[in-house]
Amino acid sequence: QVQLVESGGGLVQAGGSLRLSCAASRSIFSFVTMGWYRQSPGKQRDMVAAISHSGRTNYADSVKGRFTISRDFAKNTVYLQMSSLKPEDTAVYYCNADSAASTSWGQGTQVAVSS
Repeated sequence: QVQLVESGGGLVQAGGSLRLSCAASRSIFSFVTMGWYRQSPGKQRDMVAAISHSGRTNYADSVKGRFTISRDFAKNTVYLQMSSLKPEDTAVYYCNADSAASTSWGQGTQVAVSS
């Protein structure tokens, strides 16, 4: 089992930027996919961005062109660069790691975008 720790959340004005980090307790090289999800109160948790082992990325339509997912194998860390933030991006953002055997989640980091 891997431990995932998110950081980088906070309060930002609309149009601003934030970079989220997800630090894993062990090498992320073996994961099939790692990604970022978000959840607002009363709503389901939705995928925001994902990156496969091969480096292929996938984004929710609502964030395409604004968010970028990346990873650093040397630091065992996955990032989510968020730009042109909108109030509707406000949510708790969770890091996710999928291996062949299990799925792991971080504890989440709050992002709040004011209008």
